[in-house]
Amino acid sequence: MAPSPTPGRTGGRSRTGGTRGGSTRAGSTRTGSTRATPGLVDDRRPAPSYEAAGGDWSEIAEEAARLGEERIVVNMGPQHPSTHGVLRLMLEIDGETVTEARAGIGYLHTGIEKNMEFRTWTQGVTFCTRMDYLAPLFQETAYCLAVEKLLGITDDVPERATVIRVLMMELNRISSHLVCLATGGNELGATTIMTVGFTAREEILRVFELITGLRMNHAYIRPGGVAQDIPPGALDTVREALVGVRTYMGQLQDLMLANPIFRARLVGVGQLNLSACMALGITGPVLRSTGLPYDVRKASPYCGYETYDFDVPTSTDEDAFCRVVLRIEECYQSMRIVEQCLDRLQASGPGPVMVADKKVAWPAQLAIGADGMGNSLDHIREIMGTSMEALIHHFKLVTEGFRVPAGQVYQSVEAPRGELLAHLVSDGGTRPYRAHFRDPSFNNLQAVSMMCEGGQVADVVVAVASLDPVMGGVDR
Repeated sequence: MAPSPTPGRTGGRSRTGGTRGGSTRAGSTRTGSTRATPGLVDDRRPAPSYEAAGGDWSEIAEEAARLGEERIVVNMGPQHPSTHGVLRLMLEIDGETVTEARAGIGYLHTGIEKNMEFRTWTQGVTFCTRMDYLAPLFQETAYCLAVEKLLGITDDVPERATVIRVLMMELNRISSHLVCLATGGNELGATTIMTVGFTAREEILRVFELITGLRMNHAYIRPGGVAQDIPPGALDTVREALVGVRTYMGQLQDLMLANPIFRARLVGVGQLNLSACMALGITGPVLRSTGLPYDVRKASPYCGYETYDFDVPTSTDEDAFCRVVLRIEECYQSMRIVEQCLDRLQASGPGPVMVADKKVAWPAQLAIGADGMGNSLDHIREIMGTSMEALIHHFKLVTEGFRVPAGQVYQSVEAPRGELLAHLVSDGGTRPYRAHFRDPSFNNLQAVSMMCEGGQVADVVVAVASLDPVMGGVDR
């Protein structure tokens, strides 16, 4: 953060690249950096001196010179560790007070939605799972539920596959909230909070690796069900992991909620009321911190959520601290749902986890090997050695994919950061005509200016951390 101008000096310093290209500097041209250098005011040079690079900052400097004002414009990010990823915050400050805050996004754009138009419906799962990299299973579920609606096979998905989806999503919700709590503590200088949070998350990531073969970006949930059933002994492993997670959650509560320094930094900071949330389309814990108990799992149940017993925690404090409390409580509620899933899976026993229609159920059989998850070698030997028809069908299903009737569908799920929606359009072919996702982080970032302007520079870190944006989901 740049210091306030001192007597005898004018201007300010800004370490940021211009956003419109071009630069202005006496006798030279530069791109990729911007600096407003203060000039000393003395008898020989009474007028202030400005140096700027980048269209935005040139205009700001000219306006400041014209009005005779001393304004400082600084960048927080996009590489700053307190910006939750590749987020650029452009702050105009007056001393320690933020007078204007703008968010610059797009640094992590990967063209996922466009790329999905050139892949089969099943291959689309491997793209959307990489958007919000902290909550991949929610994106997979939203996408697959939408595809199943277009196929008209929603009721054909096996019950065991649906329960496994809920199990994995709720575990993913806990792991995502743990990252939010851990990184939020680290950004405030509390490294112990980070180490405890990430250690707890490891318990869940080991479960993911056991069941899906991968720690993240799983592509485990597929149109028609899941890639494969949970392996033997996985239910006991999940129960053991929950014991460890509960222990670490207790430590986090002691480190965060009972810490007077932590409370002083968060209480009353980053306030956002209900009308502002409604106007900006903000959902998730930020919305529920205003007292509105909106949760897609309750409002528009999917995957049988109406059959599970859990509560939707809310608060009316509308600040960063209550959002920490809500996320901790949501982790406990998710553990309640996970325990119910474990009981149902144990009571039902092994069974199908993919629709019976072999024209949709791809891949036919999977297994976890030393190099990760892939086609079962036994299945490959069978189709290549005993059935030419099965081999041809497998080849066409993998290379061409299945056809989806023409139409469009809209499917929402309750992700850790809020309401996640998938909008899919089919022209009757084997690939999506259009795929678009409404990521909650994208909408939630609109609140940065409302939460930060008028506050202190140090509170910007707290406000952004309480939104918990993931830039992979924002930029896509």
